[in-house]
Amino acid sequence: MKYKCLVFDHDDTVVNSTATIHYPCFVNYLALHYPERSCSLEEYFLKNFNPGFVQMCKDEFGMTEEDMDREVEFWSGYVEQHIPDAYEGIREIMEEHRAGGGLICVVSHSFEHNILRDYKANSLPEPDAVYGWSRPLSERKPNPFPLEDIMERFGLKPEELLMIDDLKPGYDMAVSCGVDFAAAGWANDIPEIESFMRQNCRYYFKTVGELADFLG
Repeated sequence: MKYKCLVFDHDDTVVNSTATIHYPCFVNYLALHYPERSCSLEEYFLKNFNPGFVQMCKDEFGMTEEDMDREVEFWSGYVEQHIPDAYEGIREIMEEHRAGGGLICVVSHSFEHNILRDYKANSLPEPDAVYGWSRPLSERKPNPFPLEDIMERFGLKPEELLMIDDLKPGYDMAVSCGVDFAAAGWANDIPEIESFMRQNCRYYFKTVGELADFLG
């Protein structure tokens, strides 16, 4: 076993959710509250990649904290009604890792209860720990708290963890903790994102199968 603990992002890493759920939700929200504004799927991917969703809403759409609370409430209600599909091969990776005595953790910007719902709906092993959107801002990625807490809770060293994520906030968090990072490149084909990840990340996997082969 190369790593004792696999730390997965959720959206576009474990489940195919941005293109099928989060982006359509955001388009609906803009139509209701910012009808003069638009956002393409590529723009949505890029801004989520850097500087991140919250900063995008503030910088690109001028949302205040109250506006953000309203957007999150709208998003939460939409997500409750839509369950994404897990990428083919993810369940097998998790099952094999768990069977070998490994830990599975989740660090995501989705709500914890939605993550657990998605895992159950897709017959994925229940995570050992989940860090999601309900955490205070200081405890969400890219802040180092989730990885630091995982290491403290389970008595792990940085080299025993692998963070698997498709976006820059996960990369930034892993770098700040000295944890190996594997870029999940299977959610989109946007050159800017792939170029950054290939140039900066220790590992880049274009398919779930490549990750499986790497983990052995």
